[in-house]
Amino acid sequence: MPASLDPMDLIIFARVASTGSFSEAAKALDLPKSTVSRRIQQLEALLGEKVLQRTTRRVVLTEMGQRILGSSEQILHEIERVVDLADQRKTIASGQLRVSAPGDLASISLAPMFAAFNIAYPEVQLDLDMSPRYVDLIAESYDIAIRIGDVESDHRLTTRKLIELEIGLFASPQYLARRPAPVTPQELLACAKLVLSTGGNPVVWQLQRAGETYVVDPRTRRVAANSYEMLHRFALMGAGVAILPVAFAAQDVQSGALIRILPEWSMPAAAVRAVFPSRRLMPLKSRVFLDTLLAYLKPGFPRDPAVTAAYGQLPDRWADGALPL
Repeated sequence: MPASLDPMDLIIFARVASTGSFSEAAKALDLPKSTVSRRIQQLEALLGEKVLQRTTRRVVLTEMGQRILGSSEQILHEIERVVDLADQRKTIASGQLRVSAPGDLASISLAPMFAAFNIAYPEVQLDLDMSPRYVDLIAESYDIAIRIGDVESDHRLTTRKLIELEIGLFASPQYLARRPAPVTPQELLACAKLVLSTGGNPVVWQLQRAGETYVVDPRTRRVAANSYEMLHRFALMGAGVAILPVAFAAQDVQSGALIRILPEWSMPAAAVRAVFPSRRLMPLKSRVFLDTLLAYLKPGFPRDPAVTAAYGQLPDRWADGALPL
């Protein structure tokens, strides 16, 4: 086959052969009839033989035309299959969706949303990576990453702020029975501090109140961990005072398992962001997941009826949807 042969010529030939008419083929391909005629002539010139004979009533395949018809139809069918697949994926969310999220945020706050999304979109294969590492979305073929705190700058990626987590200090009644609750930030120096770490470095406790700022040196910590969930567990076991998102501790405060320390002092909120490849030509599976995530975290955001219905199929403790973030 000549190296300069254009596959489009074979597609046009197959359509003319199937319709038996240059005019009908032109309509089916949304091309001018003159273009169809010219491309067939071009194909014949490249092959060195005629592929079609025109009569007053119909188009007849030559021997060469009959020989190449099967291959031409196969090309046409493959193109149609790709178009059908693309059309379907524009209307039905499907395929593998790879999501990276911090394990503590995912297991404590986002699990109901993941479960409801999975029920609402059964054609989507949800693959979750809940390791603390920052995945390379492009190199590792991830669709969306959910991250707490600062994110790297990358022109290939789009960032969407989802919500800000209020951060507070918490301790168990067992710990406070051994050491009275601090009433000033200075008294935190004598406490067993359970500190968050990022990149191997402990995060400074920066307390603020009405223009006042007090910084607690994290080097005097009892424990440092790169997981809020682990700090949460240490606090519940009475190991010390932990820095935690208020949402993570809400149920334990309500049950009395944890007590908030120095509630009149605030700490910088932790932003939760979604990071994903450029929004241009975003697959439907990614778009509906992002919309579901926004609806879950932001009250009042328009909800997907399929996801709303899916919450009703979850256990009672999850049926009301989002936790109070």
